[in-house]
Amino acid sequence: MEERKQIFYQIKSLMKKYEPSLVARSDFDSRYELWSEKEIEIDGRKRKEFYFAGLIIQSNYVGFYFMPIYTDASLKDIFESELLSTLKGKSCFHIKKLDKKLLTQIKKSLEIGFKLYKKRGWV
Repeated sequence: MEERKQIFYQIKSLMKKYEPSLVARSDFDSRYELWSEKEIEIDGRKRKEFYFAGLIIQSNYVGFYFMPIYTDASLKDIFESELLSTLKGKSCFHIKKLDKKLLTQIKKSLEIGFKLYKKRGWV
């Protein structure tokens, strides 16, 4: 459990950089979520909020949920093999071990995802 907490807090510290542009809806010891609370329209549907990314400590891993990859599948091309190998499903990464290289890749993905949201006017 201690290793998962360390992973959680290291990734959370990277995500905190995006507050207050994004809002932390959940900010607990085992769950953290960032949302855009800007009113937007996507594919003709109006939304008052939009999910950006989140973390949750699970029994065997830390789930890193990254919505930008869900909204633009071409973002997979930016991920290096270490991060891409942890992708389970469309937008959830199962992080079991975190080294400097993987942390750098997560940091880069957050930066690119935030720029994408900004470019689309979602932030």
